[in-house]
Amino acid sequence: MDTLMDAIGEVNDVFWTYLVIPLLVLLGLYFTVRTGGVQFRMIPEMVRNLKDAPERADDGKRAISSFQAFAISAAARIGTGNIAGVALAIAIGGPGAVFWMWVMALIVSALAFAESALAQLYKVRDRAGYRGGPAYYMQYGLNARWLGVIFAVVIIFTFGFTFNMVQANSIADVISTSVTTASGSEEAAGWLAPAIGIALVALVAIVVFGGVRRIAHVAQMTVPFMALIYLLLGLVVVGMNLEQVPAVFGDIVGSALGFEQVGGAAVGTAIMQGIRRGLFSNEAGMGSAPNAGATAAVSHPAKQGLAQSFGVYFDTLVVCSVTAFIILVSDPTYGEEAGASLTQNSLEANLGSWSLHLLTFIVFLLAFTSVLGNFYYGEANLRFLTDDARVIPVFRVVVLGMLFLGSVASLDLVWSIADVTMGLMAVVNLVAVAPLGMLAVRLLKDYQQQRRDGLDPVFTRDRLPDVRGVQCWDPEPERVPERS
Repeated sequence: MDTLMDAIGEVNDVFWTYLVIPLLVLLGLYFTVRTGGVQFRMIPEMVRNLKDAPERADDGKRAISSFQAFAISAAARIGTGNIAGVALAIAIGGPGAVFWMWVMALIVSALAFAESALAQLYKVRDRAGYRGGPAYYMQYGLNARWLGVIFAVVIIFTFGFTFNMVQANSIADVISTSVTTASGSEEAAGWLAPAIGIALVALVAIVVFGGVRRIAHVAQMTVPFMALIYLLLGLVVVGMNLEQVPAVFGDIVGSALGFEQVGGAAVGTAIMQGIRRGLFSNEAGMGSAPNAGATAAVSHPAKQGLAQSFGVYFDTLVVCSVTAFIILVSDPTYGEEAGASLTQNSLEANLGSWSLHLLTFIVFLLAFTSVLGNFYYGEANLRFLTDDARVIPVFRVVVLGMLFLGSVASLDLVWSIADVTMGLMAVVNLVAVAPLGMLAVRLLKDYQQQRRDGLDPVFTRDRLPDVRGVQCWDPEPERVPERS
């Protein structure tokens, strides 16, 4: 096992250092410049567009709204990446990893706008409304279905299997920590993880066999509520340790830039861990959030691009920062603990044992909704590969099996495999976004022009007449006056 871990670690280091990170940074900066810093100057628009009401789908029911699509992507984003992932980054890379999370979030949120606007532009209709994502803009925008097939396979494996293993692993971790703390004994450790895995499989099966609307409904109800509770806990901890906040900021910046080293963490390790764990958390550029963004029934592609860009801010600059401060004001010993249990024990050190158990409940629900969001990403791309309805139940059963395996697997192995598949998925997506990106810029300009004219922006494909492959966005038929 150690040999396997070493081999995966070496592959990850080379892959991320020389390919994934340079691509993310270069394209993030490119879209920041070409959009005039859309992620900085249009924050009010990001929030405003979440209020849009959806149209009716072909089956007569309400289509997925902008907020529901945002909630599906948030369900996948806001989970163990914010609680376990941040803790793991700090444990390995020191406080400086948090600084690089922040920097990357500011850069790649422009990239998040571009990929989600493209997903909206090239989405297709289905009975429940719409579906789309990178595989679709690869096929219809680049006329390269082969590349879409590669992406679809990679995202199915990444989100359907490895990321869900990560979520299940974190759920098992926090529940085990909570149970052993409450009982004062570790005798239950042997059977607890398998029991948790079985229970998780049963709960997820109830939801995922209900379709995208049930997933959206659960995410819409659960994510904001649980995120708010977690943020309030974090603010309480920060308030109790207000005098330490300047020192924590100093540790974060000093460790990131090499002015000081905490726990032996080198600057390079801090950068690597901050970007990896940040990408796992906010998913910008990875090509996952556009799958959710494409489901929204909005009047203009740029609207959902802005909404998904806002999701990066909320995820990294707010939720991840709360986790970082909970841990850092507790002055942990890096390396002795990792993952969600580090966050749990840091919270307990400030608020008492009751907070540890409350965090267990929060992590469970956030990770549970992340599983649902991950599942949707996998199924949407499976539908891109085939119209055969018989494969969907098989996929669902395999996903449930991976959840069980994740709950009993080791923390290091699960996260290492996730790093490999996540990086590969980001590269395939960025290869497509780079040549299509100017379309996202043109969509933004069209949106801004309509807003300057005092209109609620509405897009039809005749507004970009030179663009081929657009499947939706038909112009409204002209009304012919009736003869008297």
